[in-house]
Amino acid sequence: MIRIDAMWLAVEPIDMRAGADRLLARVVQVFGAARAHHGYLFANSRSTRIKLLVHDGFGVWCAARRLNAGSFVWPRQATADAAPVTLTADQFGALVLGLPWQRLEQMRVITRM
Repeated sequence: MIRIDAMWLAVEPIDMRAGADRLLARVVQVFGAARAHHGYLFANSRSTRIKLLVHDGFGVWCAARRLNAGSFVWPRQATADAAPVTLTADQFGALVLGLPWQRLEQMRVITRM
Protein backbone atom coordinates (compact mmCIF):
# COMPACT_ATOMS: atom_id res chain seq x y z
CA MET A 1 0.00 0.00 0.00
CA ILE A 2 1.15 3.55 -0.63
CA ARG A 3 2.05 5.44 2.55
CA ILE A 4 0.24 8.76 2.97
CA ASP A 5 1.27 10.86 5.97
CA ALA A 6 -0.73 13.99 5.15
CA MET A 7 -3.75 14.67 2.97
CA TRP A 8 -4.48 18.05 1.38
CA LEU A 9 -7.58 19.35 -0.40
CA ALA A 10 -7.31 21.64 -3.40
CA VAL A 11 -10.55 23.58 -3.02
CA GLU A 12 -10.57 25.13 -6.50
CA PRO A 13 -12.27 22.80 -9.02
CA ILE A 14 -10.15 21.23 -11.75
CA ASP A 15 -10.91 19.72 -15.14
CA MET A 16 -11.08 15.95 -14.62
CA ARG A 17 -9.33 15.38 -17.95
CA ALA A 18 -6.15 16.47 -16.14
CA GLY A 19 -3.58 13.72 -15.82
CA ALA A 20 -0.82 13.22 -13.29
CA ASP A 21 1.50 15.82 -14.85
CA ARG A 22 -1.12 18.57 -14.90
CA LEU A 23 -2.24 17.74 -11.36
CA LEU A 24 1.38 17.80 -10.20
CA ALA A 25 1.82 21.24 -11.77
CA ARG A 26 -1.30 22.41 -9.92
CA VAL A 27 0.04 21.01 -6.63
CA VAL A 28 3.28 22.95 -7.06
CA GLN A 29 1.31 26.09 -7.96
CA VAL A 30 -1.14 25.86 -5.04
CA PHE A 31 0.95 24.22 -2.30
CA GLY A 32 4.47 25.30 -3.31
CA ALA A 33 5.82 21.75 -3.67
CA ALA A 34 4.71 18.14 -3.83
CA ARG A 35 6.06 16.49 -0.71
CA ALA A 36 6.85 12.79 -0.41
CA HIS A 37 4.10 10.72 1.22
CA HIS A 38 1.56 13.52 0.89
CA GLY A 39 -1.73 13.11 -0.97
CA TYR A 40 -3.50 15.91 -2.84
CA LEU A 41 -7.22 15.72 -3.59
CA PHE A 42 -8.96 17.53 -6.45
CA ALA A 43 -12.63 17.68 -7.48
CA ASN A 44 -14.54 18.79 -10.54
CA SER A 45 -16.87 21.81 -10.38
CA ARG A 46 -19.94 19.66 -9.54
CA SER A 47 -18.02 17.63 -6.92
CA THR A 48 -19.16 14.38 -8.52
CA ARG A 49 -15.62 13.24 -9.33
CA ILE A 50 -12.38 13.41 -7.38
CA LYS A 51 -8.77 12.65 -8.19
CA LEU A 52 -6.02 11.85 -5.72
CA LEU A 53 -2.38 12.53 -6.52
CA VAL A 54 0.18 10.93 -4.18
CA HIS A 55 3.93 11.49 -4.27
CA ASP A 56 5.50 8.28 -2.93
CA GLY A 57 9.08 9.54 -2.81
CA PHE A 58 9.98 8.10 -6.22
CA GLY A 59 7.15 9.20 -8.48
CA VAL A 60 3.47 10.05 -8.42
CA TRP A 61 0.31 7.94 -8.31
CA CYS A 62 -3.02 9.18 -9.60
CA ALA A 63 -6.37 7.65 -8.68
CA ALA A 64 -9.91 8.72 -9.58
CA ARG A 65 -13.34 8.14 -8.04
CA ARG A 66 -16.81 9.17 -9.09
CA LEU A 67 -20.19 8.91 -7.45
CA ASN A 68 -23.11 7.54 -9.46
CA ALA A 69 -25.55 9.61 -7.41
CA GLY A 70 -25.07 12.73 -5.32
CA SER A 71 -21.80 14.56 -4.85
CA PHE A 72 -18.77 14.64 -2.59
CA VAL A 73 -18.89 17.10 0.30
CA TRP A 74 -16.34 19.63 -0.90
CA PRO A 75 -15.38 23.04 0.53
CA ARG A 76 -15.28 26.01 -1.80
CA GLN A 77 -12.57 28.62 -1.53
CA ALA A 78 -13.95 31.87 -0.10
CA THR A 79 -10.90 34.04 -0.71
CA ALA A 80 -7.76 33.86 -2.79
CA ASP A 81 -5.55 33.67 0.33
CA ALA A 82 -7.51 30.94 2.14
CA ALA A 83 -5.37 28.41 4.01
CA PRO A 84 -5.01 24.91 2.52
CA VAL A 85 -7.40 22.32 3.93
CA THR A 86 -5.91 19.21 5.54
CA LEU A 87 -7.70 15.95 6.29
CA THR A 88 -7.26 13.24 8.88
CA ALA A 89 -7.38 9.60 7.81
CA ASP A 90 -10.96 9.31 9.14
CA GLN A 91 -12.03 12.45 7.28
CA PHE A 92 -10.47 11.14 4.05
CA GLY A 93 -12.28 7.83 4.45
CA ALA A 94 -15.59 9.63 4.95
CA LEU A 95 -14.99 12.02 2.04
CA VAL A 96 -14.33 9.29 -0.53
CA LEU A 97 -17.55 7.56 0.54
CA GLY A 98 -19.49 10.80 0.01
CA LEU A 99 -20.17 11.33 3.72
CA PRO A 100 -20.12 14.70 5.54
CA TRP A 101 -16.46 14.51 6.65
CA GLN A 102 -16.45 18.01 8.21
CA ARG A 103 -18.94 16.83 10.86
CA LEU A 104 -17.26 13.57 11.93
CA GLU A 105 -16.55 14.74 15.47
CA GLN A 106 -20.13 15.97 15.93
CA MET A 107 -21.48 12.67 14.61
CA ARG A 108 -19.48 10.63 17.16
CA VAL A 109 -21.51 12.00 20.08
CA ILE A 110 -25.26 11.62 20.47
CA THR A 111 -26.68 14.56 22.41
CA ARG A 112 -30.46 14.24 21.71
CA MET A 113 -33.02 11.50 21.47
